Amino acid sequence: MNPILDLLMNAAGGGAMQQVGQRFGLSGDQAGNALGQLVPALMAGLQRNTAQEGGMEALLGALTRGNHAQYLENPELLGQEATLQDGNAILGHILGSKDVSRAVAGQAAEQTGIGVDILKKMLPVVATMVMGGLSRQASSAPEGGGGLLASLLDQNRSGSAADDIVGFLGNFLGRR
Repeated sequence: MNPILDLLMNAAGGGAMQQVGQRFGLSGDQAGNALGQLVPALMAGLQRNTAQEGGMEALLGALTRGNHAQYLENPELLGQEATLQDGNAILGHILGSKDVSRAVAGQAAEQTGIGVDILKKMLPVVATMVMGGLSRQASSAPEGGGGLLASLLDQNRSGSAADDIVGFLGNFLGRR
């Protein structure tokens, strides 16, 4: 399993997953399936961003400056308007456009059977959770977490995030 996905599923003793399920009217299994689709897509977007010049430094800076771990430590924050605003800002950085966000939600809807409208509303919340997971991992890693984050972003463990980015973007471009 993806280490960030695993971390999110178990955050606050499962409280974060329970909060997501309650907020969006999903069972625990549905919430887990939704995260199973959305988290890898967001991680692929982060891969794309960190592959650009200065991208890893920008991500590490955002993780250092933001208090993203709070979303995993206090799952009740996931239901607040401020979290949605923060999540929408994060999505803008990770995915770049609303078209890509809609494509991610559409693909997740096909895979999970959950309505695309629900998944579109979930994306900002899941984005805050992903940043919380990365923040937690980076803060616990020696030397600032850059190497750890690079390995977390390498989905297929090939030693390079570049092939994962190409595959992810190819999937979305092929679906349009």
